[in-house]
Amino acid sequence: PAVFEPAALPGARPAGPAKALVDPEAYPDLDPDSKPTPPRGFDAVAEAVLGEDPRDAGGPSGVVLLAEPLERVNEAVRAGRIEEAATLASAAVEEASGTLGADHSEVLRLRELSAYVAYLAGDPLHAFRLSLDLAGVHRRAGDAEGAYGNVLSAATAWRAVRDPEQGLGLGRELIGLWTELAAAGGPAAEDADELESARARMARLTERARRQATEPRD
Repeated sequence: PAVFEPAALPGARPAGPAKALVDPEAYPDLDPDSKPTPPRGFDAVAEAVLGEDPRDAGGPSGVVLLAEPLERVNEAVRAGRIEEAATLASAAVEEASGTLGADHSEVLRLRELSAYVAYLAGDPLHAFRLSLDLAGVHRRAGDAEGAYGNVLSAATAWRAVRDPEQGLGLGRELIGLWTELAAAGGPAAEDADELESARARMARLTERARRQATEPRD
């Protein structure tokens, strides 16, 4: 006798492996393997200023050699005494560089703090120079994360430079190093939008400089 198969319901699909109700690609924040982006640049420095007292945050040896000068600068920043903080930071960097060497890890941390304080003090050019120098130090040491963090600090300071001609000169230095970091891979390559944003600012600065050059002078 003939065997009749039940008719499929309208719209029914063949049974198969169960599928997730939510497409994980549509919601990258739900990816269990994704990692939060760490604070970088001046954001990381500001977080450290507001965070744990460096005298209580020892490294592998349990000792922060420059804890006292770091905390004095941090305290001045937290109290809004920015000029005092800048003076303290500059003196501490000079003294520590003479005893530990300018490229010692804790001296580098102090130099990053000094750049941040210069930015807060309204001296973006000095903050830029300090940060770009630090980026070069980290790059030569093979520290891509550290180099990129300092590049972002330099970029923050650069955006505070209002003169278009000066901004173009600094921007060429910044983007030159930034492009090299991105070409080598690592965080600079993964964060390509930031570099494109810097290039877009260069285009705006070029236009502003062109307009200034054609404006009639009294």
